[in-house]
Amino acid sequence: MSIKQQGNERQNNTELYNVIRVLIHLVGCLQFSYSVYYDWNYVVIPPSASRMGSGYGGKLKFLTNWDAILQSVYFTICLLNDVVGSNEISIKEKPLIRKIKDFMYASVAFPVAMFVGVTFWALMAVDRELVFPKALDPFFPSWLNHVMHTNIMIFTLLEMVTSFHIYPKRSNGLIGLVVFIAIYLVWESAKAVGGRQNSQENKVTSHDV
Repeated sequence: MSIKQQGNERQNNTELYNVIRVLIHLVGCLQFSYSVYYDWNYVVIPPSASRMGSGYGGKLKFLTNWDAILQSVYFTICLLNDVVGSNEISIKEKPLIRKIKDFMYASVAFPVAMFVGVTFWALMAVDRELVFPKALDPFFPSWLNHVMHTNIMIFTLLEMVTSFHIYPKRSNGLIGLVVFIAIYLVWESAKAVGGRQNSQENKVTSHDV
């Protein structure tokens, strides 16, 4: 094989690799965005079946939903980077969208996705009633469950092997993760306080009636 033929083959392989990467980003963006939309608009779990999603804070009380939103945002950024940014390995000045993409992946997108997926299926293996009671099956589609708890791990691993990342400093990545966790915990605390206040108001109203 001549040098020219080797160069053409290498170029064809690079183009195919780029197409595969874009397809992964496109499918990830669409499926995670649609899962958030579908769950928010069509999944209604009656209180008689489970308290999941009811009460103050609704579905945003679950880290699964936060992660689904996070992954939809992340893969949208990946897609934007494919169009207007750069996936080059050696680059002197990274575009802003590439910097955001690399930082998000290392700090929150990868660790949160793996934590949610591994924790969910580990608890399911022990006792599914702890995380996904059987009573939810008629109301929460199986495909949606796998998008939110299986595909998040598959696609974040596919992202790892198909995209080159220039990772931030370890301290900066940890700061990003800590900030995300802190926001989630503050929300959970606010939800608990708000739920308690609503409960007390309902008791007072019921007593007055």
